Amino acid sequence: MIPIAEVAERAGIPAEFLEHYGKYIAKIDLNIKKNLGERKGKLILVTATNPTPAGEGKTTNSIGLSMALNAMGYNSVVALREPSLGPVFGVKGGAAGGGMSRVLPFERINLLFTSDFPAISAAHNLLSAMLDNYAHYDHQPELDIRRIYWPRTVDMNDRALRRVIIGLGGRFDGLPREDRFIITAASEIMAIMALAKDYRDLKARLGNILVGRSQRLKEMFARDIQAEGAMAVLLRDALKPNLVQTCEGTPAIIHIGPFANIATGTSSIIGTDIALRLFDYVVIEAGFGADLGAEKFFNIVTRAGEFGVDATVLLTTIRALKHHGKGDLAAGFPNLEKHMENIQNFGVPAVIALNRFPDDTDKEIALLKKLCKKRGWKMEVSEVFTKGGEGGKALASAVIESIGNEKIEINYTYSLDDDLRTKILKVAKQVYGADGVDYTTGGRGRLRSLEKRGYGNLPVCIAKTQFSLSHHKSLRGRPTGFQMEVVGADVSAGAGFVIVYMGNVRLMPGLPEEPAAIRMNIDDDGDIFGVS
Repeated sequence: MIPIAEVAERAGIPAEFLEHYGKYIAKIDLNIKKNLGERKGKLILVTATNPTPAGEGKTTNSIGLSMALNAMGYNSVVALREPSLGPVFGVKGGAAGGGMSRVLPFERINLLFTSDFPAISAAHNLLSAMLDNYAHYDHQPELDIRRIYWPRTVDMNDRALRRVIIGLGGRFDGLPREDRFIITAASEIMAIMALAKDYRDLKARLGNILVGRSQRLKEMFARDIQAEGAMAVLLRDALKPNLVQTCEGTPAIIHIGPFANIATGTSSIIGTDIALRLFDYVVIEAGFGADLGAEKFFNIVTRAGEFGVDATVLLTTIRALKHHGKGDLAAGFPNLEKHMENIQNFGVPAVIALNRFPDDTDKEIALLKKLCKKRGWKMEVSEVFTKGGEGGKALASAVIESIGNEKIEINYTYSLDDDLRTKILKVAKQVYGADGVDYTTGGRGRLRSLEKRGYGNLPVCIAKTQFSLSHHKSLRGRPTGFQMEVVGADVSAGAGFVIVYMGNVRLMPGLPEEPAAIRMNIDDDGDIFGVS
């Protein structure tokens, strides 16, 4: 690894704006923006088809693409989310790339990093504690403990905490009530950190968090219990983006980590904004398939950050297409087809990248190329896992060729002036390919209430399974003739969107039967192994 001061110098970051976390990690002081010019960079969004449970390598290929661009003489950076401990110890293991396309120091990034996640957890739980304390002392307006919306959080997959009883023990130990935990990546504070532009915006958004209702049904916000200032104190350093490097010395900005199946699924606006002012090309990843991360990136993130997208990479794998085709690659191709159509509907040029695995045959790759060529789509094979930046040069060249000189106007799926049900219907039909939307009684009632309370002009952030274009993970490929099912909705007033729950989606995952954690350990010298 190169000392982080040298990485920063190459990136044009003055030393006075670096806060070192050891030799190879630093935070970027937000005051750097006062010394930077206008945004000059081109933004390249990396998304994918619907994945298998193991993931298809978006992070690996985002890193590899940035390394390839630098190897070709361009000034490039990769912008990634921070890994959550839940998936790291659960199904997927590490989330910092793999093989010859990783960000370093690999284990530290995967395990606590610069403590941004713990800070977000602490700020979230501080608000929870202040809420219960407010109720305990009967402050006015009196909080209705049956209508407290704010949960607690922990950055771990722990299904036993989905529903809990708190306040047991007597009158000195709080008011007994039902509560719940969500994983930190699903916290509204995580979403706020991803969308906030500066400290002033952060405090305003924290104050706007809807926490519950009073006994007279008046909405109560975090500002009503005067919590936003202390929360901002805990989040002060976490709002600063983290600078590290790839295994080839390319700069990497890693910051914040909302999941894409329940939140926006991409790194922070602050990190992206700084990157666009420093670099010619910024490669940014959006989580899961284009029906989740990319849709939310276009409809929510670009609006909040006031930036466009210059090109998109749509990643797929032979195993994912065969998964969607029940073993038949050609039968699974319609899943790729739908995701590519979605990207094109946003009006942004796209290149298909095949993340090659060792057991992929030349015959299978030739078939996929033929299917793509028939549709007039550019496809390149990416071998960054085994070859690093060298294995991504063909893809990088194709992406550069796809970028035009004129600014692209994004074709949003819906207008913010549409009502909530219209927004949901447009996403369901245009992005998922559904015939329509069904509402449970609870889902319909929640949306009606949100409209009446003045939240109808917000964008919608749909929470659903990542394994299907539909709301049901068993519907693989490109399903047709189905209705999306809305089972509920909440408002994240601080983040600035309405969460719409479709199907059976949980905000607190559980560990699998054999979690990745059982493979992890340290040796006698304290060196970590098994994080992959």
